[in-house]
Amino acid sequence: MARPVLRTVLCDMLGIEYPVILAGMGPVAGGIDGPVATADLVAAVSNAGGLGVIGGAGYGPERLREEIQRVRSMTKKPFGVDLLLPSNFMGGAASGEIPANPRDLVPAESRAKVRKLAEDMGLQWFEAPPAAAPAPRPRAGQGMSDGQMEVVIEEKVPVFASGLGSPAAWMDRLKANGTKVICLVGNVKNAKRVAASGADIVVAQGTEAGGHTGRIATMALIPQVIDAVTPVPVVAAGGIADGRGLAAALALGAIGVWCGTAFLVAKEANQPGTQKARVLAAADEDTRITKMYSGKTMRNINNPMIEAWEAAGIQPMPMGLQGLLIEDLVYTCRKNGREDLLMNAAGQISGMLTTERSAADILNGMVSQAADIIANRLPKAVPATTGV
Repeated sequence: MARPVLRTVLCDMLGIEYPVILAGMGPVAGGIDGPVATADLVAAVSNAGGLGVIGGAGYGPERLREEIQRVRSMTKKPFGVDLLLPSNFMGGAASGEIPANPRDLVPAESRAKVRKLAEDMGLQWFEAPPAAAPAPRPRAGQGMSDGQMEVVIEEKVPVFASGLGSPAAWMDRLKANGTKVICLVGNVKNAKRVAASGADIVVAQGTEAGGHTGRIATMALIPQVIDAVTPVPVVAAGGIADGRGLAAALALGAIGVWCGTAFLVAKEANQPGTQKARVLAAADEDTRITKMYSGKTMRNINNPMIEAWEAAGIQPMPMGLQGLLIEDLVYTCRKNGREDLLMNAAGQISGMLTTERSAADILNGMVSQAADIIANRLPKAVPATTGV
């Protein structure tokens, strides 16, 4: 059977066959298993005609370099790296002195509230050994991803995506390498900001999306961002997992889609079994936004721990510090065999995902369905009438 044809300007910009980008999904379930989007998933999507993107936030600099080189050994197609560039990492502590034990930045009162939360849920409390702490440890004056960004530049990665924040500080060096720069945003204000900084593509992500997400729905957000940043092209994200969503995004004026949740259930996804099973079992109302896991708004498959956290009214800390605050809680959940209480980032579209498939099958099904809709189901053009 002939491969479907579905090309937009995104394909020409990135050198890909289909206008579908894999979201650079980072770690779930406490982070010790690494990011979801490792080389296996990245190469599978790129080889199938889309753009695979490494979830670089789950790696230190040298480990990221290894994964970039592993992708290059598995595909000759373009690929990308996604990093998080939050503006207030560790509450600004990264711009000053970092104590020998960064956990000293977390108030004892907050730590006590988290322990009480776990014990009230019947969990035996355990303190994580130092080696189990996954939070990045920047040197004074560094941001969360400075070391990783240097690797992206040194390796001359074809595409760079900022899942949070702006890469403005690195833009000239990225462009000098010929790297295409993609920036994710959740509102018009940030879309204008990253477009002005030189982003090649703006990804407008609706609140339906899994992981870090904003407050505006995809259908409302996409046309407003397009109007705000033209001529910079826009890719749609949030609630898109099949050809109907892809066709709808193109109808809204986007040049392609950025998809995460759809590939969470891919066979190649580095998604722990418990987390993958919960995505497959989820219904339409089984996700909830919380700041519990990272300090920023993040959509997850809901669980009793999220419910208890929100009910307790514990004040979340800035990104980085929040990870330090809950690392004992994450360790406690693991030691108690409660992986179902760990991070399970996923979007509202989880309710329509019921089967584990290969990344190629997911991508090809999406493209084939969208091509059929565009070719056969859109209203035919109405001939112009002549006036009298």
